[in-house]
Amino acid sequence: MNNNPESSHLVLKNVRVFDGENDRLEPGHVVVCGRHIERIVPHTDTFAEPDGARVIDCAGEAGEITRVLMPGLIDAHTHLAVAGVSALEVLTGPDGLVHCKALVEARRMLMRGFTSARDMGGPTTAIKNVIDSGDFPGPRIYPSNAAISQTAGHGDFSAVYDAPTALGGPLSRADQVGIMRVADGTERVLAAVREQLKKGASQVKLMAGGGVTSVYDDLDVVQFTPEELRVAVRAAEDWGTYVAVHVFTTEGIKRALDAGVRSIEHGQLADEETVALIASKGAWLSTQPFAEGDHTFPDPRSKEKDARVCQGVDHLFTWARDHGARLAFGTDLLFAPDAGDRQSRMFARLDRYMSPVDALRVGTSGNAALLRMSGNRDPYGQAELGVVRPGAWADLLVVEGDPTKDLSLLADPERNLSVIVKDGLTYRNRFG
Repeated sequence: MNNNPESSHLVLKNVRVFDGENDRLEPGHVVVCGRHIERIVPHTDTFAEPDGARVIDCAGEAGEITRVLMPGLIDAHTHLAVAGVSALEVLTGPDGLVHCKALVEARRMLMRGFTSARDMGGPTTAIKNVIDSGDFPGPRIYPSNAAISQTAGHGDFSAVYDAPTALGGPLSRADQVGIMRVADGTERVLAAVREQLKKGASQVKLMAGGGVTSVYDDLDVVQFTPEELRVAVRAAEDWGTYVAVHVFTTEGIKRALDAGVRSIEHGQLADEETVALIASKGAWLSTQPFAEGDHTFPDPRSKEKDARVCQGVDHLFTWARDHGARLAFGTDLLFAPDAGDRQSRMFARLDRYMSPVDALRVGTSGNAALLRMSGNRDPYGQAELGVVRPGAWADLLVVEGDPTKDLSLLADPERNLSVIVKDGLTYRNRFG
């Protein structure tokens, strides 16, 4: 791995380029200078490598150009701080365990080809800073910091006998670690939103409905009053960014949209009318192609709720396509330290609902458009993500084969990703 990208060129030769947007794959060479893409040279043009460039020739043994270069993948709904730990480790582990395990998971995520991640709940600003400094490998992180929940909502990890914090009760372990922040009433919600922005949040996450893993609420429960949601939205807008909400159901989605929420996370139990409403308002539907078995639950109630959510996936993707909703892909894996590879398999599962090239657009330039909604809080807004074109960030993958025809290639990144470049640094190079 080169640790001084600013002083050198990198050339990826003899590739077919998927630029993140267009169907056509153009054969050629991609030249990186420092942290950015400098130019894309058509294969038919005369090409001289820059002096001192690191060169990766991706041609086959007979000189054929079959491998595809594409933008790094983006996961729009991750939980880095809790993906690599069990719930028991979070509740009983020593201080610092969550952060250390998150760094391990960040490296694994990068090596699966996910070069950017929108984190939707967890203390990831410090982890982001370590990665951005170059001291540890991992994806670019758009942190939400603690997700904000009401008492008895999806995110209240206190014991049933604890008084609410608004009534003088203690902070739960999840609140202490910075995974959640329970806040009731407009004043506390306002303070909780500002707290996450103070800690470096790119966007703000609220729990606006019941959840699968929740102890106290069912999926139909609508959470936060309209006034509480509006306060959160206004506070985020004052900082030039937006609010995203965890919510599955029609009533919760409509309340959130009425309050000005810009991104609906999940939505698998919405009806068609509500999906059409999301599209008409120009909001994002940031969702996941869940299947039973993606998560395991010791609580039979959670297993039953998960089955209901999974049953809504097919309808949701169909209606989103039919009504032209702005669709983003995420995985939402959490409390599953041995299940990180599902991230890649879940992305490949998108081919059930769209063509492989449309899925690639969603996972690259599409998700990048959602990341840009962070506006003034976008930590990487100096250049484009999710595309291969001059001036964009040099986050690139070289795939063994053509993922625009066969998305399943990306389900096995260890086998099929020959080159992984992020921020101009080469993290994998199978060509010597």
